[in-house]
Amino acid sequence: MKRNLKIILTLLSVSIIFIGWKSNTIWETGTTEINKQSYLSRLTASNDLSTDDNVPAGYILSSQYKINVLHYYLNFHLYPKRKLLKGDATITGLLLDKNMRQIDLNFYDNMKISSLELNGKSSNYTDKGTTLSIPLNQTTDDSFNVHITYEGTPRRVGLSSFVFGEINGQSCVYNLSEPNYASTFFPCNDIPSDKALFDIKITNDSSEVSASNGKLVSITTNDSRRTYYWKTIYPTSTYLVCLYSSDYKTFSQKYISKNKADTMSIVYYAFPDQLKKAEKDFPVNLDIMNYFSKTFGEYPFIKEKYGVAEILWQLGAMETQTLTAIGSNFVGGRQFFTDIYAHELSHHWFGDAVGPKTWKDIWLNEGFATYCEALWAEHLGGAGSLQSSMMDKFQDDFPGTVYNPVDLFGSTVYNKGAWVLHMLRHEVGDSVFFKILRSYYQKFKYKSASTKDFEEECEKVFGKSLSYFFEQWVFDGTGIIDLNYKWSVEKEIDSYNVVLNLDQIQKGYPVYQFPIDVKFQFNDMTSMVKTFRIDSRQKLLEISFGKKPDGITLDPGNWLLAKIQPEKNSAE
Repeated sequence: MKRNLKIILTLLSVSIIFIGWKSNTIWETGTTEINKQSYLSRLTASNDLSTDDNVPAGYILSSQYKINVLHYYLNFHLYPKRKLLKGDATITGLLLDKNMRQIDLNFYDNMKISSLELNGKSSNYTDKGTTLSIPLNQTTDDSFNVHITYEGTPRRVGLSSFVFGEINGQSCVYNLSEPNYASTFFPCNDIPSDKALFDIKITNDSSEVSASNGKLVSITTNDSRRTYYWKTIYPTSTYLVCLYSSDYKTFSQKYISKNKADTMSIVYYAFPDQLKKAEKDFPVNLDIMNYFSKTFGEYPFIKEKYGVAEILWQLGAMETQTLTAIGSNFVGGRQFFTDIYAHELSHHWFGDAVGPKTWKDIWLNEGFATYCEALWAEHLGGAGSLQSSMMDKFQDDFPGTVYNPVDLFGSTVYNKGAWVLHMLRHEVGDSVFFKILRSYYQKFKYKSASTKDFEEECEKVFGKSLSYFFEQWVFDGTGIIDLNYKWSVEKEIDSYNVVLNLDQIQKGYPVYQFPIDVKFQFNDMTSMVKTFRIDSRQKLLEISFGKKPDGITLDPGNWLLAKIQPEKNSAE
């Protein structure tokens, strides 16, 4: 997810987020009004779930890790004027523990259940808060089939969850489920690592176009109602399931796979009064897809589709699988928000295809997608554009750690996460870095990965331990490198000896280990770059030259997340 600062700062003078997005945080008000503090307190309050601290207390029960959902059949009937959703859900899965006494799912209890069947028979259940519990009655089967019919107005919580919206008198229904709000509109095992296949039917007024994940199977009309049937053939996390329904105007492009074996549609859904602007903004996705497929490996959902749909959430965009949602105020017809499209599309490699094992690992989504913005900038404009993009993400006060962050959608996850990858690239070299990304993607495609999984894959490809790197930048270290330096030049008989003293003064981590490039400028207008390994808090370097240096620049390529400044009385 990405939230964009460019527009919202001018409107609200507050920083924002994206879900498949980037930035800091703005909180939308609606039926349920929340603020950042209360949201974060709910998000991080869990004491009873050792697997993931970044979910509300009691939302995920330990028993939910003992089932594996294989398939959801979801049939939604929308009545926007009444703000009513009627649902029919069939959930098929496996019991991983034969001693289980009940199946626990996530489902908000404001939705009224009219019937519930377990394995074809009517069943008792309890529905309290966000937990739906179904007794197993000593079943010996290792599989289950739950069928639920229900209706109600989904509760609007979090970043929006589920919305019956309206613009210029026209309905727009949409959802934003990250991190744990899919259960506001359908019963599910709302754990990001429990991926499943989906069949999704959406029925609305015949004037509305309804879009969702996967491939469009059919469109059927019955009097004044129209049903769109979507089907996935790739595993999908519950928070990436989408439902977008409005009077969309559509247009498309064709993407040809790198091996020329597949031709896939890229489908765009625009509000009628935004169509001309969308026709200017959206087509860049084809260029971005070609670049990312070449860089990381083929687009992971090549047998389905990719698409972009406008919604009314005005704080950014969301990478729902195979169909990115973007706020309508980011469709301006001037290609001003291309970084959002790069961010969201890259999530389909890192975030959707390779999902996070827990929400502690969210930087594997957002840090990756934020760095992909920089990679796209580098692709277009070279090294200078890469540097510029990364410096836009620089700050010297990142709170907390990248892993298991305090704020799932904060700058530490997005921007520092991107810097971690940028520094990893410098640590291992370009060739190895991009090999790591391709190998990581291929190994965990359609699965879920933890930060440790990524670290191990990095070490496997690099051939050396990187534990120090991940400890200082991901697991333990906070903030950035704060480096003071001083240097002097001493004339020898036939050379000049440079003495360079480096002193780490940061408080967030005792000793960072890193390579640093130093550019030496000479009085004949030439220069030379040398790379040194820093492995102690104070480091003394001595370098000899045949001519006198008259200036130095530390980290001229901006590869380090560091504040670097000369000490007083330095030759600088």
